[in-house]
This record gives sequence, C-alpha cells and structure tokens, in this order.
Amino acid sequence: MSYNVLLIGSGGREHALAWGIARSPLLNELYVAPGNPGTAELGRNTDLDVSDFEAVWQFVQKNAIDLTVVGPEQPLVDGIANFLGAKGHRVFGPKQQAAMLEGSKEFAKEFMDRHSIPTASYKVFDQDNFDEAKKYITEQDNYPVVLKADGLAGGKGVFIPESEEEAMEVLDELQTSSSLKEAASRLVIEEFMVGEEASVFAICDGDSYQVIGNAQDHKRIGEGDTGLNTGGMGAYSPAPVVTDEVLERVEKEIIAPTVQGMREEDNPYCGFLYCGLMITKEGPKVVEYNCRFGDPECQVIIPRMKSDLLKVIAACTENKLGDTDIQFDNQFRTCVVLVSGGYPTEYKKGKEIHGLEDVEGVIVFHAGTRRENNTCYTNGGRVLNVVGSADTLGESIKKTYEQLKKIDFDKAYYRSDIGVKGLKHLE
Repeated sequence: MSYNVLLIGSGGREHALAWGIARSPLLNELYVAPGNPGTAELGRNTDLDVSDFEAVWQFVQKNAIDLTVVGPEQPLVDGIANFLGAKGHRVFGPKQQAAMLEGSKEFAKEFMDRHSIPTASYKVFDQDNFDEAKKYITEQDNYPVVLKADGLAGGKGVFIPESEEEAMEVLDELQTSSSLKEAASRLVIEEFMVGEEASVFAICDGDSYQVIGNAQDHKRIGEGDTGLNTGGMGAYSPAPVVTDEVLERVEKEIIAPTVQGMREEDNPYCGFLYCGLMITKEGPKVVEYNCRFGDPECQVIIPRMKSDLLKVIAACTENKLGDTDIQFDNQFRTCVVLVSGGYPTEYKKGKEIHGLEDVEGVIVFHAGTRRENNTCYTNGGRVLNVVGSADTLGESIKKTYEQLKKIDFDKAYYRSDIGVKGLKHLE
C-alpha cells in the first residue's frame, strides 16, 4: 500500500518527521500543514488552520489522505485524534484524554500516583488560592522549589526559584502574565529533584511500545544552563547518562506502567511518548511527560532510524507495532539551535539568512523561517537546527559547530556548549 500523508505542524520537529517520512518507499504524497521552507522541499505545504478540525477533515477527504501524523501537542490536547478518529480516519497521535499526560501537570501527577511511577512529591493549588500556595512554600522553606503551570505553556511554564523572594515573584507573574495566566489556573508545586536530566522516547500503538532513543536537551538560553527557559537550544543522542542499567529501569518502572496504565484506564496511548527524566541517586524519576516528540530531540533521533518511519507509524495505527522491527545506526548526533537575538522574550523577524548554501555534511532542519523569492528570512524565535553525525559524540559536536558557523543573520545567537555534559560522562 502507498500512503497519502498529512503531517500537522511547522517547526523543526515537523521538518525532521517530514524528512523521515519522505524517505519511505510507501509514501505517495506528503502534505504538511502549515509547514515551513524545509518541509516544502519534501512535500506540499498547505495553509490549513489545524485548529479548525472540520476544515482539516474536509482537506483529508479532498486529498484522499490515508494517514494523519500530528506533530505538536496543542491539537492533540484539543482532541484532533478523537475528531478524525470518529470519522474513521487513521491518526498517529494520542487521543485527548491520553494527551492530558502533557495537557495537565496535575493529571500526570495523579496518574503517576495511581500507577506507582517514580516522580517528585507535589501539591496542587488553584490560582484563586495562591495565598495558600505562598503559605505552603514559606512553611516548607526548602529551596530550590519547582513551580509548574498546570496547562500548556509552550515550554515556558516551569520555574525553579531559589529563594522565597524569587518564589513570590513567580507566583505574582503567574497571576498577572497574559501569556501564562490561563495555563496557570492551577499550579503544581514540586520538590526539587537533584540529578541530571535526560529524555527517553517510546513509540506506542495502544497495547505495546518500543523505545526509539534517548537524548539530552538544553532548555536554558545561556551557557552552562543559565538564564530563562526556552523551547530547547540543542540536543544530542544518545545521552551517555542513560546507561543500559538506567534504560532498563526506565522501561520497567516508567514506560511499561505508563502504557499499561493508560490501557487499563481505557485511554490506550498511540503515538510518541516523551518521558522527561531526572536521573537521581535513587534512580530515574519522571520530571514531565510530553504527548509528542521533543523538539529538538526529534531532530537527533529520527536521523538515527534505519527502519522505514512511515511503515512504523502505520503499524502503530493498526495496532501492529509488536510485529515491527525498528533498527537504528550507531552514530552520535548533535543538534544546535540557531535563534533570533532576544529570544525567548522579544525579538524581531524578517532578518535575511546567509550561508545556507555553504553548509556541507550535516542536516539543517528549518523551524522559524520563511522563504520569499528564493531568499530565506527569520520568522520566529528558534530559527534553524543544525544536526551533525559522527562515530563519537565529540566528533558530532565539532562537525555541527563547524557548519553552523557558516550560517548567519543579524543578531543570530546559539549556545556553544551543547553536548559538553555528555562528554564529561565519557572522560
């Protein structure tokens, strides 16, 4: 069978997914909504309002789409898989209730409690009751403390104040910020876990799962993991901190009970499952779930896959993942994100990008870009993802930065320490 595929999304993650899907001999036509200049080279971008599910359904019918792959979390949390699934259409991505693992921090915490999945201790407060939250933080008197907006906040709803004064400032911001107020209608306060963060990814068909890789993301804007949280400044895979022993525990204690728990609660999980972890002295614990692939982790894991990505995704929608063999190469990959100056707060768009044609031997995934008259311009905070591969982590880092330096635009910025934490484990 050949497939007409609709891929929903516009970022670097979706360019990486499009890159993987486009390599499949099973692909007939690939449509990307809305896509970016990178995906336009692999399929047909379409200016479709993906929040309008009826419009998406009309597009599916008009273009004889066999399978829809949902990249970002918002449509999943809003229920696009439920809507299209009810029409008899095949969708790769969890249904709304399963997507609440990311859509609500409180839901995820209560789910982990029910299924004895290791995570930090916590307490939940309503925004109308932030005075109680302030009292709780003061009484605990244990810093740093982790404050999480319950809902989706584009990767910017987590704060780790290191003092009572900082905590009170964050609480005030959550109540007044127009961009965070809705997401923080409920607030999860967690103990601060000590360890090193990493992510493990699984692909699921509702009954079974397969681990498809691990990575380490770099969330902070500044060198040495300082400054504001971002959507991700870079990643590398595999992450040496995720040893075979750690991975075995992650599967046994986290992934397997998550998939089984979802099935037992009549919310079978079909899609990518992102387990954000803290590797503590007691073992791996869940920091957060995401109901989709990480970005930029997707950009370093999908290129490692030797198997046919479209074939694997199609098998998941048919509940046949258990019969599917997934293979990966042994290369390390490093992704560095080139961002607009001022990100993650205020930045300007429309800067002409130079040097893309000079890059060699790496993959460049587009994120916040637009193309006009064969010229590429910046069109977002995270602009481009440069991914280099090599036999060693050090070589992949070196290769990525050598090529990244060929690309430039006004006030371009990137971190120069992506992967350094991984190298320390290899010394």
